Amino acid sequence: MIFIENALIEKIVTHFVGNKSEDEGIILSNSPISLTEELASVLKNYLLSEFQSEMDYQFYHETAGVGFNVVYSQIRDLFLGRTDIMETSIGLAKFLYEQCDHNMIKSGEFHTVLFRDIIIDGEEVDAVGLYKTDDKDTFLQIVEDGDSLGIEAVLGINTHKLDKGCLIINRNEDEGFVVKIVDNTNRSEAKYWVDEFLKVKVSKTGYTNTQNVMSMTKKFVTKQLPKEYEVTKSDQIDLLNKSLEFFKENDSFDMDQFASSVMGEHPGVAESFLSFKDDYQKKNDLVIDDCFDISEEACKKQQRSYRRIIKLDRKIQIVIDGNQDQIVHGEDEYGKFYKVYYTEETI
Repeated sequence: MIFIENALIEKIVTHFVGNKSEDEGIILSNSPISLTEELASVLKNYLLSEFQSEMDYQFYHETAGVGFNVVYSQIRDLFLGRTDIMETSIGLAKFLYEQCDHNMIKSGEFHTVLFRDIIIDGEEVDAVGLYKTDDKDTFLQIVEDGDSLGIEAVLGINTHKLDKGCLIINRNEDEGFVVKIVDNTNRSEAKYWVDEFLKVKVSKTGYTNTQNVMSMTKKFVTKQLPKEYEVTKSDQIDLLNKSLEFFKENDSFDMDQFASSVMGEHPGVAESFLSFKDDYQKKNDLVIDDCFDISEEACKKQQRSYRRIIKLDRKIQIVIDGNQDQIVHGEDEYGKFYKVYYTEETI
């Protein structure tokens, strides 16, 4: 969890980075931005408030060590005092321009911000924020016009919506730092920011382990299990419900315990699940820990994809949140059926 109440913006430098394919060039500032107390407060909330996800990233390099990652090496030198923020921001702006070589990439301002006294896990740390502001909004500004008031339309940055940003926290230097990402553009062309400029990958944490195991479990129950066993949709939903209860009721995860307690009621299913885990890791290029701390945030996020609805033809749906033993599946001379036992009825 990140706490920003006592965080300070030490310096901020802004450059303009155009689209290289359109030969728009870059405009480099000569000095950091002068900050008033009011402006610093507005910028701090704008630049830091969205970095609250438990998802962590880290810098990497495809073929060599992380030291060959351009952004990582420049930020490391800044943290170590080998360079200052002006030199770092100029180098990063030039490198970013080289990545902006697709005609769909918008030109915009590139901001490099040095933060002090951000608190993470009870520890005060320094951090560097990198941001690109592509999209502008129209704001109305009241102006004096002689004895009257007028309205002007002003194009500017919406401080309630962060386009693209990353927060590089001065921890785990040897592993590529702890990096937080915000990308609200949701466009395929915006991948240049994460994949080509930053070059970061997801770090293996309780969040990612929880997310990966829950995704794997869902795929096993809905796709693999029906191939190996004769199971009804209600049986599948029952397993999804039990797996979700396991994550909600426990603080830590143990793979063998999960397999035996959730899948173990059905002979052979636990062993099949553990075997599926090995194949799932290989196919998805993942390494899932057998033991880890469960992330409540990841559990809540994955829960939304656990659809516990049986759809019958086009007009009938059965929602099963529990009590699967009160549902009987069968077939008679009229066709397939579900029989539901209940005690109380409400609308």
